[in-house]
Amino acid sequence: MAGMVVAPEPIAAEEGARVLMAGGNAVDAAVVCAFVQSVVSPQMCGIGGYTTAILHTAARSGPIGSNPVVLDGPGLAGSRCSPTMWQDIVVGLSPTGWGYVLQGDVNAFGYSSICIPGTVMALGAMLSRWGTIPWREAIEPAARIAEDGFVVSNDLASDWRIKFLERFTLVDVLRSNPEASRLFLHEDGSPYDVGQTFRNPDYARCLRRLAADGPQDFYQGQLARMISDDFAANGAFVTAEDMAEYKIRDELPTTTTYRGYRIASSPPPHGGATLLETLNILEAYDLHALGHNSPEYIHLVSLAMKAAFADRNQHISDPAFVDVPLNWLLSKERATEWRRKIDSGIPIEDPRLPQAAHGTTHVTVVDGQGNAVGLTHSLGTSSGAVTPGLGFIYNNSMINAHPLPGHPNSIAPRKGRTSGMSPTIVYKDESPIMVLGAPGGNRIITSVLQVILNVLEFGMGMAEAVSEPRFDCQGSTIYCEGRLPRYVCDEVRKRHPIERLPFNRGGLALVHAIKIDRPDGRLSGAADSGYGGVALLVP
Repeated sequence: MAGMVVAPEPIAAEEGARVLMAGGNAVDAAVVCAFVQSVVSPQMCGIGGYTTAILHTAARSGPIGSNPVVLDGPGLAGSRCSPTMWQDIVVGLSPTGWGYVLQGDVNAFGYSSICIPGTVMALGAMLSRWGTIPWREAIEPAARIAEDGFVVSNDLASDWRIKFLERFTLVDVLRSNPEASRLFLHEDGSPYDVGQTFRNPDYARCLRRLAADGPQDFYQGQLARMISDDFAANGAFVTAEDMAEYKIRDELPTTTTYRGYRIASSPPPHGGATLLETLNILEAYDLHALGHNSPEYIHLVSLAMKAAFADRNQHISDPAFVDVPLNWLLSKERATEWRRKIDSGIPIEDPRLPQAAHGTTHVTVVDGQGNAVGLTHSLGTSSGAVTPGLGFIYNNSMINAHPLPGHPNSIAPRKGRTSGMSPTIVYKDESPIMVLGAPGGNRIITSVLQVILNVLEFGMGMAEAVSEPRFDCQGSTIYCEGRLPRYVCDEVRKRHPIERLPFNRGGLALVHAIKIDRPDGRLSGAADSGYGGVALLVP
């Protein structure tokens, strides 16, 4: 069987493919790709962020003794946080749905928006447990590209100018920090444009120091001291003790069955449970008979999405702090209850809560031995904060913590907040047949859902399944890509509010997926056409 790498950034996917061509496995390729992504997509991911990965090991071995495995390096609130610290400065939900608006935007950017980063420890653990190449070798491609530079793509140039919270662009956020402005902007304060070469020698040196001293240096060594001193000097909630005592989470995946398939995805506080609950609700309907993306199909699937999100908004949280009723949420009985409500026409209540931040990326890898990895990592929408001399941006994950006490997603020291990350593996007869994931906030959940349905219900190949127009419903309105015809939307609107997004492609999540045909193991993959990604097949 051949290998394949799929990612939104072609430079990163190429470096992952080189690893497979040199005899490395899927874990090696995913880790290399992730580090390179942190260079070429510096405000979407990086070593200042957090990571969730699902892995299938062909040898069925590993510390957990199950297959698949989830390795989670979440962004956790710092110890200086408290549930009530922001309750008096809440303005409200962001008009765009991304997080909460607070006075002074203290949760949106700057040092007060930073959570404890988990990416370095997660990537180090993946490589040491299941990889075959040395840590130093895994980091060097990223360091080389940071030092030599790369040509800015149209996608990256556009990312720097996208607005979030309806007030800021990423360039505005970078300008708020002198070091970020120096590194990522021209002297006149303008961002790098399409075709220009961007170099980051500070990050190259930081990566090589990390390569030489190992992952623990980021948490307990010289790098940790530089980071912690910078945090303390600038009012961050993350302390030196938070860094030194950080632990990744070994997790069993969240699973369900769907028409004879087994679906495995991320556990709470991430998006997998909501994805699987939606599948449970839809399982009893004849979706194929409705017709793909027909008005009837869009309406029904949207109601199932809305139902699962209603449960998510009330119950999904960090299980280390909140008793998440996962067995009930994923029970077939709960799905039956929702179907009765949907079929009766009873409105589904819409407790409007924010979506997860969308500054994220993803890589999907399958190798010739049958190992598979879906790895999603993120900075949120990025804090804009950079420690002088280190060259990377920290996350702004506090933007999605609930700023009022008494909610499952309220702030607490070292607590994770909900995310839409949903790296997923679909199994048939205990063999993986699909590996997929996406960046895109909570819309990851609904986009991954539709790609799975496109394959399992409508028999699509992977390229077609990923490229078909998508929609999303998490509350009072269905949002869809502009490619969905107006006459279809007009029919849906007779039963439910629907709006076409100002994007023909993209605007929802960006699914990157690999399909494994059985029994011959032939691979087919697709990078979402809403961004400039690539699927590379390695012979």
